[in-house]
Amino acid sequence: MNATPATAPAAEIEVAAPRAGVAATGHVASGEVLDLSHNVILYLDSITVSFDGFKALNDLSLAIDVGELRCIIGPNGAGKTTLMDVVTGKTRPDSGSAFFGQTMDLTRMTEPQIAHAGIGRKFQKPTVFENHTVFENMELAMKADKRVRRALFARLSDDDLDHIAAVLMQIRLDRYANRSAGLLSHGQKQWLEIGMLLMQEPRLLLLDEPVAGMTDEETERTAELFVSLAGKHSLVVVEHDMSFVEALGSPVTVLCDGSVLAEGSLAEVQEDPRVIEVYLGR
Repeated sequence: MNATPATAPAAEIEVAAPRAGVAATGHVASGEVLDLSHNVILYLDSITVSFDGFKALNDLSLAIDVGELRCIIGPNGAGKTTLMDVVTGKTRPDSGSAFFGQTMDLTRMTEPQIAHAGIGRKFQKPTVFENHTVFENMELAMKADKRVRRALFARLSDDDLDHIAAVLMQIRLDRYANRSAGLLSHGQKQWLEIGMLLMQEPRLLLLDEPVAGMTDEETERTAELFVSLAGKHSLVVVEHDMSFVEALGSPVTVLCDGSVLAEGSLAEVQEDPRVIEVYLGR
């Protein structure tokens, strides 16, 4: 967001494209068309990133299909966060290519350009405007490209109200629209932050350990939410909770030492001797 109310923490969500760019080949903020003609929304090829001689990513290649839900797992230091940093423009690779759709070269775009193109990222710790209501958080996310003072006092259209109501119902916070965000449970704050991202209707969502600290019931509901989002959005979920990964039922990519070690269903990678050795244990 361009500004933050004085009473709220600095939000760590990165919002994506305006609602105008939701068609399969819709226009993004820059006017460039998101080309999904090959049904691949994210393509990383031979990405290498080094920090003081340490290869955080080592010749990593990965493809995510349009509407796919993909889980990324692996031991600490495997390169999961660096992968997300490359996709969002926070880190520039030493070599390799990264494309959003067929034509958008992420290595040549700034972080704001990438966010406006339709990539949203949620960090592990939920960061919402705690002194504002749930509804106001959603409104601020929707109007993230405007000055906060103007956004707070602008009149919402019927379409805006319908959009907020629909997303609140989707994240199961419709009953809490007028509640202060600071009074929500940890899991509810996570859902609110996801809802704030959804207000911008990103084409690709990057989610870092979204169920950390959640109760079993909240974890189950989050799995249901992510499954419901797949198709309309593409999701890449970094997670350590194997029960949650199992509940998603999605393809799994295992990273180790900055490279892809294995891919397949959770059952398949759990039987892979290499994955057992470096991550799951015997």
